[in-house]
Amino acid sequence: MAVQMLYRSFFIELALISVFCAVLGISSALGQVGESAVPQSPSLLPEHSDRSATGPPAPFLANEPSAVGKDSEDRTPNGPIQDNSFLVEEAYNQEDGVIQHISSFQRFAGSKDWVYTFTDEWPLRTQKHQFSMTFAAAHAGEFGGVGAGDTAINYRYQLVGSGETKLAMAPRLSLLLPSGNSTAGRGFGGTGLQTNLPVSIVHTQHLVTHWNVGATWIPHPRNNLGEQARTVAVNLGQSFIWQFSNRFNGMLESVWNSGEQVVAPGKTERSQQLFVSPGVRWAHNFRSGLQVVPGVAVPVGLGPSGGEKGIIFYLSFEHPFAWSHSR
Repeated sequence: MAVQMLYRSFFIELALISVFCAVLGISSALGQVGESAVPQSPSLLPEHSDRSATGPPAPFLANEPSAVGKDSEDRTPNGPIQDNSFLVEEAYNQEDGVIQHISSFQRFAGSKDWVYTFTDEWPLRTQKHQFSMTFAAAHAGEFGGVGAGDTAINYRYQLVGSGETKLAMAPRLSLLLPSGNSTAGRGFGGTGLQTNLPVSIVHTQHLVTHWNVGATWIPHPRNNLGEQARTVAVNLGQSFIWQFSNRFNGMLESVWNSGEQVVAPGKTERSQQLFVSPGVRWAHNFRSGLQVVPGVAVPVGLGPSGGEKGIIFYLSFEHPFAWSHSR
């Protein structure tokens, strides 16, 4: 009971933070609609582009405008919002010397399932290589109870391009650790591997698309009865990002997943999910280089997921960090 009260208190605070950010800045972000019509670099993106993520510790927030002297260097992010999608992965690694913290909360009305994830992304002394970890807390409506979900350790390689090019590709490989309780529906019950290939394409100053294809392999997962069988899942994703300005974007993400569940020893059953998720995201930029990106989306189930709907809250903090810089 105490654990449930702690989780509820945390999510209430997260929601209040998102609302606070919205009240402070969405009007000013909307006020900049149209400013991105100013000619940009030949790649259609500015020479310097910043991305964002979720909750940084208090010491990082100490460098916001009120704490910056008049003679301090102005590092205000001035590029378009990047690497802040909710369901579809974007093919942009973190820039050298910049780290990102991402929080996401998803809840579905029909199943009563919800999941909260926290991801930390760090460049490995260069934009070519990125390390990140994803931690989760979850509630499976079928079983009840709140607890930790599985943990992912991720490596991503910037194979083609960057946030400053028209085309970017950044394949990812993840090690999935069974930190969640599979008997309560909060994890796979076994160690696994996941891979994903995101491709990002800048079509015009105002339109960017992202494309994903991936797979997940769990050799020895367990169901809630402790039964085991190998499972394989595949996923596809696609999104449209409308850049109304550098600080306010409209989004339309579509994701499809075909996965297996253990139903008996050595036996699995395949099911599919299909969701379309319209949403918005906006950025708050500070002289210190900190960028805060809240967002919200409403996923709607189609086909095999028909009738299901949900809500996504997103909050990202991105900021310079000297230790992660190559120089």
